[in-house]
Amino acid sequence: MSSNEAAADKLREAILARPEVILEDRDVMRALVGANDRAMGDNVVDMRGLAMERLEARLDRLEDVHRTVLAAAYENLAGMNQIHRAVLRLLEPRDFTAFLTDLGGEVAEILRVDSVRLVLESNLSGEAPRHAGLEEVLVVADAGFVGSYIARAQDNHRTVVLRKSTGDAEALFGNGAIASEALMPIDLGPGRLPALLAMGSEEPNKFAPGQATDLLAFFAAVFERALRRWLE
Repeated sequence: MSSNEAAADKLREAILARPEVILEDRDVMRALVGANDRAMGDNVVDMRGLAMERLEARLDRLEDVHRTVLAAAYENLAGMNQIHRAVLRLLEPRDFTAFLTDLGGEVAEILRVDSVRLVLESNLSGEAPRHAGLEEVLVVADAGFVGSYIARAQDNHRTVVLRKSTGDAEALFGNGAIASEALMPIDLGPGRLPALLAMGSEEPNKFAPGQATDLLAFFAAVFERALRRWLE
């Protein structure tokens, strides 16, 4: 027996012992189907070969969908962890000054935004007291500012508004590089003027109208309750 015949016998024995190895190898199966088609000639239609090609195409599509779903799931999980960390940090301060300082500092860093502003409306905004060191976070505006600012968004009926920044963003954030913003109206309770929690990013696509807002809505709800506590 020649060496080629001996090698062929060993290969045959290996295949018979573990046929699943061949079946699980797509490249080998494709080569076997191609060899079978060539052996049958051009005048014979191999229905099994056509079926396998269609199954392979369907498998490729399913794998693409699977990868997309997994990527979305991991991204959502990462976003959820990010919001949870920010909420925990938000609940740590023991005084209002530290609360606002953390909002514009570590909370903003956790959420990976370039600027955070808390807008409080006042009927006497021009005479409102200034909070030293908090100018980068706290903005005192005239009554009606929150509704007017949000109304400039195309989709202003949502709890959280995401949009490209407008020319007014520089006046709010004090940063001409802000390219997109997230706007979260805050209800301070009966008898109080509305407030606004605004986040700005220098990335144009950080906040866009088509994005999900459930995590930011949750963060805004926690922030609203925490802020009410400090203003009692």
